[in-house]
Formats: sequence, structure tokens, C-alpha cells
Amino acid sequence: MLKLKDIKIVESKDTLYNLQDKKLLINTINAHSYNTALKDALFAEALTKGDVLIPDGASIVMACRWLKAKSQPKERIAGWDLFVFEMEKLNARGGKCFFMGSSEKVLSLIKEKAAVVYPNITVETYSPPYKPEFTDEDNRAIIDAINTAKPDLLWIGMTAPKQEKWAYTHWKELDIDCHCGTIGAVFDFFAGTVERAPMWWQEHSLEWLYRLIKEPKRMWRRYIIGNTLFLWNITKERFGK
Repeated sequence: MLKLKDIKIVESKDTLYNLQDKKLLINTINAHSYNTALKDALFAEALTKGDVLIPDGASIVMACRWLKAKSQPKERIAGWDLFVFEMEKLNARGGKCFFMGSSEKVLSLIKEKAAVVYPNITVETYSPPYKPEFTDEDNRAIIDAINTAKPDLLWIGMTAPKQEKWAYTHWKELDIDCHCGTIGAVFDFFAGTVERAPMWWQEHSLEWLYRLIKEPKRMWRRYIIGNTLFLWNITKERFGK
């Protein structure tokens, strides 16, 4: 069974920013993904056996401290932080970035904005079929598109746990030599189709509350029920029940 106290998690942004320039699968973990991984064995395996796992949630940082976990993250590292760092790094030297996931509309907006914000990056995209499970043909088409592009940076955005499980399952088939991040909502944040919380909310670890206020019908189950469930699951892990 997945135990947060035994998972290797990046402890600071300094560690993340000094990762080697080689093929690395980078995932994030937050309260929602932890809850999901407890009942999804493949998702748990994808999180724990990827190359890098970052704490995308203050709840994970605090829980690791309370559990006296092997990894002690000092700060939250959002998927957005990873995205901005990697894109700025690639833009400085020039190269190609590949976005796989989301809709054609969102990907088109990403390409338009990237051309302005990161002019030294060539952006290629792929919008997969909108369905719960991909066929073998679907998977082959996605893999071929990525391998043909040979990107210097790969982003996958299909929401958790689908994106993590897809990347982990097909990792060996991806003929790339770069960092790959599964960053979900960051696609929408960058495209501007979803508003990210203002800095005050981020700095006070209340980004989740801002999203709940902005989209109550869509987010109430994840944050009200999900956060309560996370506290219950962490308490059970703490006391060994």
C-alpha cells in the first residue's frame, strides 16, 4: 500500500533546478493524487517509480513533516513553477517543446502565447482523442508524433491520473532525451482558459480555495470531500491503521 512517509519527494526548488539534462519523467503529488493513488495501483506505481516527484501542495509538505517522512519538502513546488523554470531554461538556449494533451483550441492558444513569451522555442502540439481509454492505434499515433518531433522538452496534460499512467506505461517507447513533465491544469493556466489564483492566495497556500470559489460546482468534491479524506488517510498512516 502507498505510504507518503516512504515516497522520495523533491525537498526544495534548488534540488529541482539542478536536475541533470537527460531523459527524466517528472510528476507531481498533491492531496487529490495521493487519495487517488491509494485505490489505483498503477497510478501509485507511476508516482513512486517515476524519476522525480514534486510536492504540488502545501498539504503534502505539512503531512510529510507530521509523518516524519523520509523526504522532508521545505516548500510547495507547483507544476507551474516547474513549467516556468523549464521553459525559461529552454528559451535561453533555444530548442523545441512538445505539448501533448488538451484540446486543439487550448493548444492553439498555447502556441500563440509561447511565440511571444518564449520566442526561441519552437512549439509542436498533439491533441489526443477525448475518451476514457486510448486504443492501441491512438497510443501509437501519440508516440509516433512525439518521437518524430524529437523535442527538447515534453509536457503532458490530460489530468491525473490519466497523464501519469500514460507517460509511465509508454515511457520506454518514447525516443526522447529530455525532461517530461505531467502538469495537467498548467496547459489551461498558460493558455488563459483557466485563471490561476493571484499571488496572495498562492503565497498563503490557498490556491485550492480560490479555485473552489471560482468553480464550486466542478471543484467542491475534490476540495471539500477530498481534503477531508486526505486528512483521514494521513491520520490512518500516522497511527498505522
